[in-house]
Amino acid sequence: MINELIINVKKNIYRIALLKNNELIEYHIDEKDNQFSVGDIYLGIVKKIVPGLNAAFINIGYEKDAFLHHLDLGPQFNSISKFLNFINSDLDDTILIKNFDIEFDIDKFGRISDILIKGQKILVQIIKEPIANKGPRLSCSLSIAGRYIILIPFINSISISKKILIIKEKNRLKRLVSYIKPKNFGIIIRTAAEFKDVAILDNDLKNLLKRWHLGIRKLIKSFPQDKIIGEINRISSILRDILNESFDNIIIDNKKSYEETRRYIQNVIPEKLNILKFYQSKIKIFESFGIEKYIKTLFGKTVSINGGGYIIIEHTEAMHVIDVNSGNKAILEENQESTALSVNMASVKEIARQLIVRDMGGIIVIDFIDMKLLENKNNIFQRMKNHMKNDRSKTTILPISKFGIMQITRQRVRPEMNIITREKCLSCQGNGIINASILISDEIEKKIHFLLKDKERKALLIFIHPYLYAFFTKGFFSKRLNWLFKYKIWIILKQDSSLGITEFKFFNEKGQEIIL
Repeated sequence: MINELIINVKKNIYRIALLKNNELIEYHIDEKDNQFSVGDIYLGIVKKIVPGLNAAFINIGYEKDAFLHHLDLGPQFNSISKFLNFINSDLDDTILIKNFDIEFDIDKFGRISDILIKGQKILVQIIKEPIANKGPRLSCSLSIAGRYIILIPFINSISISKKILIIKEKNRLKRLVSYIKPKNFGIIIRTAAEFKDVAILDNDLKNLLKRWHLGIRKLIKSFPQDKIIGEINRISSILRDILNESFDNIIIDNKKSYEETRRYIQNVIPEKLNILKFYQSKIKIFESFGIEKYIKTLFGKTVSINGGGYIIIEHTEAMHVIDVNSGNKAILEENQESTALSVNMASVKEIARQLIVRDMGGIIVIDFIDMKLLENKNNIFQRMKNHMKNDRSKTTILPISKFGIMQITRQRVRPEMNIITREKCLSCQGNGIINASILISDEIEKKIHFLLKDKERKALLIFIHPYLYAFFTKGFFSKRLNWLFKYKIWIILKQDSSLGITEFKFFNEKGQEIIL
């Protein structure tokens, strides 16, 4: 299995695609200037307390106040508040948590109005980014994630990932971490720590402690709405969570991001430096790897299933609904039950991929083709659990009901990925009237003649829509071959599916775009 991470950086936007065997598995879009990411820690101020919701609204600088429920205050809230009061006093910045007396836990069944007051300063962490017309969701259970461990201030416990199954290894890791754990810090040992030695874990811990101490120094001089500790960028965050020995390539087309990623890998997993590559081709990186085509295919309302059948994906305010259809598959099977089982089994893999690629969260309802046999329903249920087991978002899957419905809840911490796959015609701008688009090939040929004859250029590269590419290159005596005879120059044509059918771009031999 070939695992590749393809990263496109343009202006202020990261586009990140995870490929397995040339198949798109995850797709992320992230803006560099996004100020409200999951994991960011802010100094907020209580704007309003709502006893009916047992929650409060906190101002952290977003256009809408962020939401904080009593259950998200965390048991160590009293310790955080006390520590914040020490920081806000005139003490110097030498105060450390190890010299701090941890307070008793709050009552998780209590009332938020008994704990918070309007205007109170509070340290909060974003656990869900702004979605639609809602502000961020917050927690006061602060944590800083590393590659191998998660650091939690104001507690003293050690927890281990449930995905580490070997009891002996669990005991080894707990014993090692207990030696290096600082006082008044809790630690969660991540799955990636399995079989790692203490030096690697200690280095990860030191990096997290450094981030915490830098944040505390910043907190001393901070005002409400200031970011105290920022989550690392999306590229590093994804590498931290998924980079392992199975990765074959990480390819980036931006020099600055390449250098930043190189430093990150050098720091956390230097043995994987050799898989990092800088992409320099004139062809766009997503076009070269076929990702643009994948995106257009995967994000449509209707998605085909390998072997026949298709699914329809509808999004509503309250939930996502997926309908499984047999299509022409029905004529290939012996009976209705076998048709339903075959299509449903094939659809599970595609549905699981769609949930992850689109980052669909909340309630998902799947209407499978009706099956009568309980054994077949259980097979679909188990297959769905197997395909979702590597999902990094928390997911709960229920068995198929008697109505043929499967219900899934999937943790949503960021806005859902939504790519528009219906393109506006560049000739008519969506009004249905096309003005002489049939002449686009003539227009391109005129510009070729102008550049090669009048301007006497010696090389030419043209990016065009795949339909135009096929038109100019089809047949042995293609139009491009005729250009070779006419101009004595082989014109390089490249397909670019991100362009509209009436769009094209000319480049010179140095890779510079020619504006005509």
